[in-house]
Amino acid sequence: MNEKNKILVIGSANTDMVISAGHFPKPGETLIGYDFMTNHGGKGANQAVAAARLGGDTAFICKLGDDSFGHSIMEMLRKEGIDVSYSSVSDQASSGVALICTIPSGENSIIIDSGTNGLLSPDDVMAAEPLFAEAAVMLMQLETPIDTVIKAAELGKKHGACVILNPAPAPTGPLPEALLRNVDLLIPNETEAESISGVNIQTDEDVAKAMDEIQKLGVKNVIITVGCKGVYARINGKLVKVPAFKVKAVDTTAAGDTFCGALCVSLCKGNNLEEAILFANKASSISVTRRGAQMSMPYLNEVNV
Repeated sequence: MNEKNKILVIGSANTDMVISAGHFPKPGETLIGYDFMTNHGGKGANQAVAAARLGGDTAFICKLGDDSFGHSIMEMLRKEGIDVSYSSVSDQASSGVALICTIPSGENSIIIDSGTNGLLSPDDVMAAEPLFAEAAVMLMQLETPIDTVIKAAELGKKHGACVILNPAPAPTGPLPEALLRNVDLLIPNETEAESISGVNIQTDEDVAKAMDEIQKLGVKNVIITVGCKGVYARINGKLVKVPAFKVKAVDTTAAGDTFCGALCVSLCKGNNLEEAILFANKASSISVTRRGAQMSMPYLNEVNV
């Protein structure tokens, strides 16, 4: 990494409303659930909180609604020590909301209303260029408009940041070349990697093929997360599998976001990619043992034990 150490996250912020059930409801089925809770979420905010709790100097750019959800999220971000000087509030839509159902296996089903996340614009990103000039690592997802993500990647590259894209939720069409050419590291899960590469992933050889296809699109480096099976990366030209830590999963809602935030923190500390993956795996393994999104994310002292 360069001499800068700020982590800049651009993306979504939601309020999650979570309810547990014995199984996912079938069409037309009404279930009696339990353990309802609300939690701050959104992939961008999740990743920013994960990085901040693990010791990263973190800034976050988002757009919130002028409503109780938006004001609560802004207050939370500030309490987490995150720089939100270029995040903004709009009265043109409500804040983003996610409805989440979790089942005993730890799996979840999510429906999102993007709200003001859909209003985060390239102009908002351009206005925050001073933050890009300070960033060592820039992290993005796909819960905000693609033109905004493209502009953020361009600015990150212009200012010498390591540009990281977590392509979630899985894209329904090809990702623009204008975006991928400025991405230094792509972090998809299996589903997202299959969507982007067109490769059905069943074996290690399929993982390697998917990485090859993704890199042909212009991405420099690829990490593929495969849940409880661990993480695949190509390090010094060799495909490496870094196993996951064995834990009993309770709720996997923010595991991928915790992984991404933790990876950024470790890279900013000068660790190599394999060391960063190990640190990120440990952080995400802690998060799945707890319910909720941000409330499940560990602090640095919990990971460094």
